[in-house]
Amino acid sequence: MAGFDKRVYSYEEAMAGIESGMTVIAGGFGLCGIPENLIAEIKRRGVTDLTVISNNCGVDGFGLGVLLEDRQICKIYASYVGENALFEKQMLNDEIEVVLTPQGTLAEKMRAGGAGIPAFYTATGYGTPIGEGKEVREFNGRHYILEEAMTGDFAIVKGWKADRYGNVVYRHTAQNFNPMAATAGKITVVEVEEIVEPGELEPSQIHTPGIYVDRIIQGSFEKRIEKRTVREG
Repeated sequence: MAGFDKRVYSYEEAMAGIESGMTVIAGGFGLCGIPENLIAEIKRRGVTDLTVISNNCGVDGFGLGVLLEDRQICKIYASYVGENALFEKQMLNDEIEVVLTPQGTLAEKMRAGGAGIPAFYTATGYGTPIGEGKEVREFNGRHYILEEAMTGDFAIVKGWKADRYGNVVYRHTAQNFNPMAATAGKITVVEVEEIVEPGELEPSQIHTPGIYVDRIIQGSFEKRIEKRTVREG
């Protein structure tokens, strides 16, 4: 990686510098648009006491779920438990600290963190356990709670295409949390299906400008379905 060229050629290089005790922001929703190979590299490195910020924690044996197997995550901010039995078990047994956060609030926490906004007011959660202990303000007759922004030591992101300058395009619903996560890391690492030359991406189609991206790597992906359902014949 040199100058504007953000490419790295191994996952070891992509996640260089991650250490135990760090905070990792991960894009993805369920198993859609998750940086599965970057997660696998975190598992391989064996770092522990991680705080993870992500919509959910993958499934048993895949995605962020693999980091639960050796208890590498000590705390997670997420909007739901999902299809992960191990995540549920560890949460109910107080083996992991889970801060359940409304989905829109979680997305805005990432976006605000990336924009340099320290906190914001939202009506979501007022009058519920989510709002307990948080500052309350009234605007135009409606109550709002103060939510603090979030940033991470690392942000790990899954894109569709990128150029070597780090400009990223996401595909359809795989966009989900990835654009917000990409802005909120001190070091942002993006894995994509294809890397092209600068100028090959239509500028109006770029979702994450390269200014936010520190490292980019091309990988191959399994693309699992989180929960398969079929109609009766």
